[in-house]
Amino acid sequence: MNRTPVDLPRRTDAERAAGPRAARRRPHRAWSVAAVTFLTLIGAAGFASLPGLLIDPLHAEFHWSRGTIGLAVSVNLALYGLTAPFAAALMDRFGIRRVVAAALTVIAAGAGLTVFMTASWQLVLLWGVLVGLGSGSMALAFAATVTHRWFTARRGLVTGILTAAGASGQLVFLPLLSLLVQRYGWRPAAVTVALAALAVVPLVWLLLRDHPADVGVTPYGAAEFVPKPPPQRGAARRAVGALLSAARTGPFWLLAGTFAICGATTNGLVKTHFVPAAHDHGMPMTAAASLLAVIGVFDIAGTIGSGWLTDRFNTRRLLAVYYGLRGLSLLVLPLLLADTVHPPMVFFIVFYGLDWVATVPPTLALCRAHYGDDSAIVFGWVLAAHQVGAALIAFLGGLARDAFGTYDPVWYASGALCAVAALMALVLRDRGAAGRG
Repeated sequence: MNRTPVDLPRRTDAERAAGPRAARRRPHRAWSVAAVTFLTLIGAAGFASLPGLLIDPLHAEFHWSRGTIGLAVSVNLALYGLTAPFAAALMDRFGIRRVVAAALTVIAAGAGLTVFMTASWQLVLLWGVLVGLGSGSMALAFAATVTHRWFTARRGLVTGILTAAGASGQLVFLPLLSLLVQRYGWRPAAVTVALAALAVVPLVWLLLRDHPADVGVTPYGAAEFVPKPPPQRGAARRAVGALLSAARTGPFWLLAGTFAICGATTNGLVKTHFVPAAHDHGMPMTAAASLLAVIGVFDIAGTIGSGWLTDRFNTRRLLAVYYGLRGLSLLVLPLLLADTVHPPMVFFIVFYGLDWVATVPPTLALCRAHYGDDSAIVFGWVLAAHQVGAALIAFLGGLARDAFGTYDPVWYASGALCAVAALMALVLRDRGAAGRG
């Protein structure tokens, strides 16, 4: 017998309201992938926290010059950047999980084997080459790939959150590593870094997924289902092709130039040389390392805040403000270094933390607006420029300290470079979503 509408079971008002609310309460799978990516980058951040703590102990034990030690750090930073665009292409070919798991294993091998080294070339090979290659495969191009595949909305915010993962790792590892170095020497610290990288591998393999289509969902914010693209063969050819194509455009060189200065004034300068520079003024290593950890605290807020601003305001103007204020802070830093922590130094640390990698979300947004589907690979090349700038300052900073007995010339020169970066950011032309405000 056919049932009339009055015979059908009726849902109460409460039941009708509960269904949509229950669906809304269920988080999109993209957020769990972003969470795994965040935790992975935190675990991998330990190796990036160690080089600045190694300069004085290695100099004291092996009598290697700071320039020689800085060379190993420079190789690490340069390979970190140069590997990134190829890693983004490899992720398109073999998948995110496989590339990241392999990268973490290489990092663990490089960091762990340093405990057996007896010559400076071994430091360059292990910490420079192996750790550099592994870390480059997990660089911000990893975050860019995850963001591009899993999100169409909130990309600026997610980019800021994932970028902040490095700061979170610095916050977790720096105090611990500095304490290990001071009490037990640098070798236990290197082993800790190796174990931290290995511990993340099972997490990546079990929980990370390459594409929304793998679990039958749409990217966050997308109106339609997006099929998984076929594996892209010829990873090296594609990475080089994206570079050659982007290199014919003006925005690429402006983005690469500003980001090179960003790397020079963060990873290359402050992360590598702040601890020994503060130690030169009588500040204990643990106190200086704790200040760097505080930078990590405020870096999280600054980067996430920058991602929020990137979704709403003109990105090139944001970049100009970030670089201009960073340059001013570096010019006054030599006046603040002392044997104790005092309020003006704390103010510098807080400000520098807020500005540390606030440049990443607007830079990535501009790459995405100008280069579309190749944006992750192009951003990898822009990141390569970031790391080349970092490598140059890491090396030149050590040479300057050996030659002049002070880091002051490096602080002043880096402040001037930031002014140049601010002008370059203003020259950039807006395009698409990157030009709000």
